[in-house]
Amino acid sequence: SKHYVNLDNRTANVTVKPFELDMGFQFELHITVSGKKINVSDIPELPIPEEWMRDKLELYFYKTEQAGGGGEIEKVTYNKGSGTGVITFLKPG
Repeated sequence: SKHYVNLDNRTANVTVKPFELDMGFQFELHITVSGKKINVSDIPELPIPEEWMRDKLELYFYKTEQAGGGGEIEKVTYNKGSGTGVITFLKPG
């Protein structure tokens, strides 16, 4: 855990310590539910790629039928500009 670094002809003793990255985001979603689709609005713009946001939406809305969720997801669309998305399930429910 101890290292020596040369800086401008001087040696600095440094110690490595673990740290946690603050990667969590918390936000509120507004949804409209139909038989097979969920329309999501007011998604805040986050500093992550659109593909990651689609993955987060899919993980958030995917639940097994036994847990009272919608089941398997067919498709997730996300529009970063409007802050909206649509989650489409394989089966209505």
